[in-house]
Amino acid sequence: MPTVRQPSNRRERRHPELIGLQEAADRCGVCYRTIRRYVASGRLNAVRVGPRLLKVNAADVEALKLPVGAA
Repeated sequence: MPTVRQPSNRRERRHPELIGLQEAADRCGVCYRTIRRYVASGRLNAVRVGPRLLKVNAADVEALKLPVGAA
């Protein structure tokens, strides 16, 4: 008996674009060490993809550049 595929109403999960810390620093116009400080303080989430390699979500980096508060 063939299997009937049910229609999927769920959104497909997309994997976030992960970028290296140097590229994140370049996008923000800051030093590499500043991005490392953001990760260490919890201001920016990072994912370890190797024994020494960290990557961050590109959308999170873009969110760092948004102004906060009213001017």
